[in-house]
Amino acid sequence: MRRDLQDLPVLLLSAARALVDGIDAGVRASGFTGLRPAHGYAFARLSGAGATVTELAEHLEITKQAASQMADELVQKGYVERRPHPTDARARLLVLTPQGEACTRAADAAAEQTLRPWAESLTPAELAGLRAALARLATPGRIRPTW
Repeated sequence: MRRDLQDLPVLLLSAARALVDGIDAGVRASGFTGLRPAHGYAFARLSGAGATVTELAEHLEITKQAASQMADELVQKGYVERRPHPTDARARLLVLTPQGEACTRAADAAAEQTLRPWAESLTPAELAGLRAALARLATPGRIRPTW
């Protein structure tokens, strides 16, 4: 590996871990306990219109069985509920409950709180450059936990 690239994996992964840890800590501090960071990735997919277990599995890149187990856990904890699917009588739609939506809002606030010191340590031009560079490098839709 080129010498000017050697530290990039560690720096990127360290920043991502710090963000996940900050969000997790903020969610817990807001009173949402019994969740793992991986649940946040599921919440991201279920926000809005919801998703089927198959769609959740595809989003998380896990088996349907694992996604079903996660859904069962989130239903049991009161963050998700199953509803009839509006267009497929055989499928069930997973949607966030009011508690799940409140947890998502707490995660958004925790992300902002975690990122604020980062943004304050950069000039506006540096922050804009970082955002532009990451936007060019990132693969859209590929936000999921590393299992």
